[in-house]
Amino acid sequence: MSGVQQIPVTADEGEIRLDRWFKRRFPDLKHGRLEKLLRTGQVRVDGGRAKANTRLEPGQVVRVPPLEVQGEAKAEPSARRAPLPVSEQDAAMVQRMVLYKDDDLIALNKPPGLAVQGGTKTTKHLDGMLDALRFGSDERPRLVHRLDRDTSGVIVVARTPKSAAVLAKAFQARDMQKIYWALVFGHPEHPAGTISAALAKSDVSGTERMEWDAEEGKSAVTDYRVVDTAARRFSWLELMPRTGRTHQLRAHCTLIGTPIVGDAKYALKQPDPDQVVDLHEGLLADVADRMCLHARSLVIERPGRKPLTVTAPLPKHMKDAFKDLGFNESDAGT
Repeated sequence: MSGVQQIPVTADEGEIRLDRWFKRRFPDLKHGRLEKLLRTGQVRVDGGRAKANTRLEPGQVVRVPPLEVQGEAKAEPSARRAPLPVSEQDAAMVQRMVLYKDDDLIALNKPPGLAVQGGTKTTKHLDGMLDALRFGSDERPRLVHRLDRDTSGVIVVARTPKSAAVLAKAFQARDMQKIYWALVFGHPEHPAGTISAALAKSDVSGTERMEWDAEEGKSAVTDYRVVDTAARRFSWLELMPRTGRTHQLRAHCTLIGTPIVGDAKYALKQPDPDQVVDLHEGLLADVADRMCLHARSLVIERPGRKPLTVTAPLPKHMKDAFKDLGFNESDAGT
């Protein structure tokens, strides 16, 4: 890899140590090599020197030098090498996802099944396609928040370092109104309310997931309302998270006894038998194995300008499910 990178700290990376930030983004970079880069001032945070235990804040910018050892025959391996060229097919796909763009940001409608960032077994992801969204700019767009792989809907990327810092801080401060739509099993006890249940990671039968943990968990709060129901066997929920914990909406829906349709990780072990019949023998058959959670809209506050509201249409599997259940999108009023 060549060239210095200026990488903004995203909203979900706040409060982690600098060395752990590097471990997450550059898993092949040895700790000793990182310590040398820190001692020599080649790694900086907001232009200043930093230590391995420096706690990062959303919106800060980390200077990452070329991760090559000068004078050595072999460069230090790095997981964040220069992105591979985007294929014409992928470029066309990601450009079709654009809902809105200006000089500061681009809003996309992410399809379900597309990961936002890469991993050990993930080679195709949104981050790897961002060069196709330059639209003549010298700057490569930057991620400022994330959605789960199987969650569809509005996701925003920044077009400049300044915009990335502002947006990351806004997401961290919860200055943006976010609305999600979910199709769930059953019906909540109350037609509207607030779910306040602290969440912590746990390992259940070898599967890592978020669980309610009043003592060790981090505060997680979600407002919800029932938009419509189908014989009280399925419900359409509008979810408005006040916090942004990992898998928050998925875990909270399960905690109130209404797991999201198609969410294998958080689904109840024994759904109602009649619901299973409906899912696999006609009604909703196409969504039985596809998660029905959609980031419907996002309101972005912009100083000196009118707030920007971006709305994403439903993916096909949820649109078909809504039709099967007799739900009318206009009933939500959003």
